[in-house]
Amino acid sequence: MLRLFRFLKPYKLALAGVLFLTLLQSLSELYLPTLMADIVNIGIVGGDNSYIWKIGGIMLLIAAVGVGFSIWASDLSAKISAGLGRIIRGKLFAHAEKFSLQEFDRIGTASMITRTTNDVTQVQMVMMMMLRMMVMAPMMCIGGLVMAISKDAKLSLVIAVVIPILVATIFGIAWKGIPLFKVMQTKLDKLNLVLRESLTGIRVIRSFNRVDYETKRFAEANRDLTDTAIRANQIMAAMMPAMILVMNFASIAIIWFGGLRIEAGGMQVGDLMAFIQYAMQIMFSLVMVSMMFVMLPRASASAVRINEVLDIKPEIEDAVQTKEPAMQRSGHVRFENVTFHYPGAEAPAVGGISFTAEPGEVTAIIGGTGAGKSTLVSLIPRFYDVGEGRVLIDGMDVREMKQETLRAKIGFVPQKAVLFTGTIAENIRYGKEDATEEELRHAADIAQATEFISGMKEGYDSVLAQGGKNVSGGQKQRLSIARALVRRPDIYIFDDSFSALDFKTDAKLRAALKPETSEATVLIVAQRVSTIMDADRIIVLEDGRIAGNGNHDELMATCEVYREIVLSQLSEEEIA
Repeated sequence: MLRLFRFLKPYKLALAGVLFLTLLQSLSELYLPTLMADIVNIGIVGGDNSYIWKIGGIMLLIAAVGVGFSIWASDLSAKISAGLGRIIRGKLFAHAEKFSLQEFDRIGTASMITRTTNDVTQVQMVMMMMLRMMVMAPMMCIGGLVMAISKDAKLSLVIAVVIPILVATIFGIAWKGIPLFKVMQTKLDKLNLVLRESLTGIRVIRSFNRVDYETKRFAEANRDLTDTAIRANQIMAAMMPAMILVMNFASIAIIWFGGLRIEAGGMQVGDLMAFIQYAMQIMFSLVMVSMMFVMLPRASASAVRINEVLDIKPEIEDAVQTKEPAMQRSGHVRFENVTFHYPGAEAPAVGGISFTAEPGEVTAIIGGTGAGKSTLVSLIPRFYDVGEGRVLIDGMDVREMKQETLRAKIGFVPQKAVLFTGTIAENIRYGKEDATEEELRHAADIAQATEFISGMKEGYDSVLAQGGKNVSGGQKQRLSIARALVRRPDIYIFDDSFSALDFKTDAKLRAALKPETSEATVLIVAQRVSTIMDADRIIVLEDGRIAGNGNHDELMATCEVYREIVLSQLSEEEIA
């Protein structure tokens, strides 16, 4: 957790202020018992009422000043802890944005959300408590010891016996509780995963009548977390009664031996009263530490999980010395003997892939499920890096280009259409931030989206729900295509982006795309033969390798795999 404190640099002055104000507050609280002893020893015993009023007034003034210091320190502590939380969340998000898909696959979405929200909140809460309690507790403990010894050194032996007992109690309970708090965060991840799957998959769950099953699955994860939390809190709950019990026995011992000291004439009544208060301040400082031990284990586990994310080095980074493409606008794509393995996989997802896609041409990629089509096109924008071989754009290895420069040349339409909360115009402008109204409408026309957009009440200002839940699958795909078109890139990648379109819309869209992409390189991943029959080049994949390369007529004559795909989808009349 100490590693996260490096993010406190912007709050150096505020931290110094908290320490100084806490010191002043502690001094004011430590001085009050001495003044009370003077009131008893001088004012009450001597019957001096004016002295009582005078010292009483000073005590009230010091108490008021101490309260002011406490409020000010609390305000600064709140700002520091909230600022630390904001910085850590920002660092986590910015770092995660640099991750390749491999890092996201490794951590998991549910865990990443938990680490960015709940784990950061745990650290933030403990930071707040540390600034107030962990700073104040040592000051009160040391100051209380000094003042207690100054009142009566012999009676201080009682405190010397009590403190080790308190410390042993705290560490004994914390030693049992810390492992459980670490387990709790892992089980919270699991609960978030189950909850996320249940909410995002609600349509599938209802269609298969699996609501009861999902309810049971959630209940099991919830119960597992609850049981662990109960066990952890039961252990920690024993700390406070144990502390109070020890403190009460300490008070009895101080009063007993203090009474004997007064009887022997070695101590005054006021000093005994002050001594009792100092002893309580010492022991309450240890109680503060024990309260920290309730929070620290869970926050420590959260800090470890946060650091795990921050320590991950993205596998895909810009080269130390990047190069700029010689041509400003072209889009030549070439695969040279490319092989790629997913982490932990024995067989390559794609292997020995070599082909060229030229500007002004449409290159289609087809094959059975799991043949490696989406994997292949994901290597072009460097969502993954090749294991062997090279992917070249305009003669330059994509690993030598800046990721920003590389992706600026590409308009990517993913297999699963992703839309963001906001208006239709904002979603299309995601492809080009400064796109004009004319460019938006033109892109929507080409994507065959104008008809349904104009049918919506607010038109381009219509608000899309999270994930585009208030539009159909085909409408989502058309908006995703419009988002890529408005970018006017050198390379278009359509990863099975026409699957939700009916045949009529599909044909109209492809016809509209031809003049629009006449100078660009177009790569289309498709399942439907009718979508790619007219492509200039068709790459047929089987088990991650190229089984055929040519146009439709050539492949029908030479590629058995392609012929089987065509015959499974089209009739003899349609083929002819």
